[in-house]
Amino acid sequence: MRILYVSHSFPLAGDPLSNVGGMQRLAQGQYAALAEHPAVEMHSLLLETSWKATPYRMPGYMARLLWRIPAIVRREKIDVVLHSSMVTASLTPTMTRAIRAAGAIVAAVPVGRDVTLPTIGYQWYVRRVLRSLDAVFPISRATAHECLQRGLPPARMHVVPCGVDGQLFSAPRDRKATRRELLRSIGESSETIPDDALILVSVGRHQERKGFAWFTDQVMPRLPKDVVYLVTGEGPMTPRIREAIDRHGLHGNVRMLGKVPEDMLVRLYRGADLFVMPNVHVKGDIEGFGVVMLEAGMCGMPVLAADLEGISDVVREGENGHLVRSEDADAFVERVMRYRGDRGLVAEASRRASAYTAGHFGWPAIADTYVRLLQQQIGVTTTTTGTVPAELARAAG
Repeated sequence: MRILYVSHSFPLAGDPLSNVGGMQRLAQGQYAALAEHPAVEMHSLLLETSWKATPYRMPGYMARLLWRIPAIVRREKIDVVLHSSMVTASLTPTMTRAIRAAGAIVAAVPVGRDVTLPTIGYQWYVRRVLRSLDAVFPISRATAHECLQRGLPPARMHVVPCGVDGQLFSAPRDRKATRRELLRSIGESSETIPDDALILVSVGRHQERKGFAWFTDQVMPRLPKDVVYLVTGEGPMTPRIREAIDRHGLHGNVRMLGKVPEDMLVRLYRGADLFVMPNVHVKGDIEGFGVVMLEAGMCGMPVLAADLEGISDVVREGENGHLVRSEDADAFVERVMRYRGDRGLVAEASRRASAYTAGHFGWPAIADTYVRLLQQQIGVTTTTTGTVPAELARAAG
């Protein structure tokens, strides 16, 4: 099966921090997994750019796609044009006839905000785009619901979750050693962060929906001094987080790490105790999935997350973490306090999280699922081994 993979979400070559985020993680992992699949011959049209330069490079990139996609489909006898998001898939209505005439189908992977972006013109147009696609693979039930609300025919929809790289993200053999390594790398020690302290971690852009500012302001002041919160990333809510730290005197409990390289990210996952995903509802800006929760889980870090939108598809209660009601400070405090001072409970939760994540969200199995579904669309019969969690399979119909 010949796939033309189209994505605007790749960082600059050799500089993975130039363009980071869930959409970027999904696109890179998906591309790599499909390219390695024995049933796939991969072709690509990728925009490699920094986050800041994306708005300036996108117009030219999108304009070139208008003629490059049909040309490659014809020349390479492409079977499937697969868009990593609705951003590049937005061109589909203008070229559907040419692509289908060449014998290919068009599919897309909606991630969340690329469907719900709250502007009138876009919301009118996204309905047309969804109807023009032959197959749509939302990454969660929440994103699938948004697609159906905008007129996507249910028969064209298949919910397929994100995957995670089990080679890059894996549980450590000695968590105490990785904890010491983590503390050294952020300029701390057992004197500033004691061995029995409970270390929480949040990873992502500082957007309102991520809830980092809410968690710092509403939850951290209620936790003991031996609970430490490490926050990576930056964004428009960074000043709000800093204000909350200053207002509550949390300088000893909250550390702002800024953007971190991938090796540092792995140290955080392996050396800390609980991953926190405290999202809040923001109209028109849903959390489609939450790839970072898979990365943390694969490294043996259980997740404490808001039971909201696509997050609900990632966390299975008691297996890889816990879901609590969004913006319920009491519930977050109660869950954190269960683990405080009980290293045995933390260790057992860590083992379960790693096993569950590896068994349900490894990229090879996810790639098998994409291949099987796409082959069904183009009329190819084959046997693959991919599976998706049962609850997502039911959602896909």
